[in-house]
Amino acid sequence: MRILHTGDWHLGRTLEGRSRMREQEQFIDELVEIADEQQVDMILMAGDVYDSVNPPAAAEQLFYDAVARLTAGGRPLVVIAGNHDQPERVSSVSPLVLRQGITLVGLPTSEPVTIHSARTGEIAKIAALPYPSEARLGELLAGDGDESQLRLAYSARVGKLMQLLGREFTLKTVNLAMSHIYVLGGVESDSERPIQVGGAYTVDPSALSSGAQYTALGHLHRAQRVKGDGMIRYSGSPLAYSFSEAGQAKSVTLVDVEPGGEPVFEEIYLRCGRPLVRWSSTGGLDEVHRWLDESRDLTAFIDLEIRLTEAMSMNDIQRLRKSREGIIHIRPIYPQMEGELEASPRSRMPVQELFRKFYQRQTGGAEPDDSLVELFLELTQEESREQIEEEEEN
Repeated sequence: MRILHTGDWHLGRTLEGRSRMREQEQFIDELVEIADEQQVDMILMAGDVYDSVNPPAAAEQLFYDAVARLTAGGRPLVVIAGNHDQPERVSSVSPLVLRQGITLVGLPTSEPVTIHSARTGEIAKIAALPYPSEARLGELLAGDGDESQLRLAYSARVGKLMQLLGREFTLKTVNLAMSHIYVLGGVESDSERPIQVGGAYTVDPSALSSGAQYTALGHLHRAQRVKGDGMIRYSGSPLAYSFSEAGQAKSVTLVDVEPGGEPVFEEIYLRCGRPLVRWSSTGGLDEVHRWLDESRDLTAFIDLEIRLTEAMSMNDIQRLRKSREGIIHIRPIYPQMEGELEASPRSRMPVQELFRKFYQRQTGGAEPDDSLVELFLELTQEESREQIEEEEEN
């Protein structure tokens, strides 16, 4: 049986207000092309269909279009809800699509999914566990335990569910598992909003020992294998969703497996998506404008860090923004301010006052206007603001 493993689509996600919808449409086009060219028997989508519990209508339309195209001709598709998804929203259309071979699992259940492969005649049993939060498990962890005790309790509960879901595994079936969780040992990136508090909602790899030949995971955006029984893999996200993923090659995972056999996997790298790159300039504005004139990283989204000896004016910033719409962040780094910021715990001088002091020194005593100070604060605090917003959304 040939299986295509994907996940973490995050349909509807933006990057600092820039729409990624066109890139996501291109991903769906490419995914359909891969499924057809590789003659895939089944597709596993391991959660985070959407980027929020209340996605825009365009994101929902794209999902339904993707499902219709991927299952054309009767190809089975199994989708589970991730921590970004509203589980009832994901599974709400199940009565309409189940007869088309589309299985949508929103909440944890004790019943495995059974799939018949028309091409090979094989039967697959899937221990499909959507994101298992405390609420979704219907069980509260002990509130007075320390982090290690909470993690052990959570892992034990997940392990029991996986064992229950895997009870129909046999030597004559293709035995698979799928979940949206953070397994200890996985490498994170900034764009995965935490699904645990203080590390409690993490799972030991031993909890996934259900007897599955292949375990398809979602949540971590870097494609990777996790140590444990059988083959356990994250497919990763199809697009780079934060600058911590700059330079990562995005892919989906193709798996060939037969009853009782060892799975064989292949990463199929994707062409879709604008790259996310980081520019670090030590040569000031002249160097950055030279890169722009050279059309460096022309199609990319750019995180720009620029070291300066003189304060940037609003005209400088506006000129950069107009030169390339893909410039997302501009972070000026002033050597003198770095030293003063390091000493700030002693002086307790607010950062805006440090900026005013630096500006006066560089301009021979001129006073920066309030709009320039506000813009400087905005530029230097963008990343902190993003983190706060992500925690609030979570």
